[in-house]
Amino acid sequence: MEKHIENFLNKLSLIFITIATIILLYLYLQTPQTCIPPNTPITKPHLKFPSSTCDPSLNHPYIDPTKKRLKLWSSKSWLSQVSSFTTFFHSLNLLHNKTKVLCVSAGAGHEVMALNNMGVSDVTGVEIVDSLPLVKRADPNNLPFFDGVFDLAFSAHLQEALFPLRFVGEMERTVRNGGVCVVVVEECGGEEVDAIAGLFRKSMFIRAENVTLIGMRMTRIIMRVGVSSSS
Repeated sequence: MEKHIENFLNKLSLIFITIATIILLYLYLQTPQTCIPPNTPITKPHLKFPSSTCDPSLNHPYIDPTKKRLKLWSSKSWLSQVSSFTTFFHSLNLLHNKTKVLCVSAGAGHEVMALNNMGVSDVTGVEIVDSLPLVKRADPNNLPFFDGVFDLAFSAHLQEALFPLRFVGEMERTVRNGGVCVVVVEECGGEEVDAIAGLFRKSMFIRAENVTLIGMRMTRIIMRVGVSSSS
């Protein structure tokens, strides 16, 4: 009796396996309803599928970075800011054609272009994110330059520095003795100017003056490197 039941179950299992195999073969050979048969005419653009992963239609349009930069540099906003920086540097009366200038946290490079347009040929702009060819990538708190290689260091972003002492310390380090560090901050005076000047441990305060830069009232602070502010 048990032998008879065992044979029955074996036959039943064989039948189920056969049925499952037939179903799998049917599903494998059946064209899915979501697919478009090769001979089906395509009448709507959104129904077009790429023929392969190499289909050119998958590629995004190429944008020439040079043309993109030239478009940016010719915009009204860009030219206005460059013009403002040009006026700012002209009024500084500390620059000539051979002055080696470092622009720290130079953003997109407005100040770099302004200096180049003035005839200052040796200008280096650095920022956390580069904006070539005007600005190279570098950490303002750990500048990749030898000591005393620049005549002047400039920044319009000291107030945004996470580590202001380190920030100005690197400016001082990379400027030669007798050179200058120039920073521009929101318009201030008195104790605020003294506090900012006090960040420069190896420089002497020269002067502070109110200026207009990119349409904002600001204060320019100039420090002479190589002479301690406490001496």
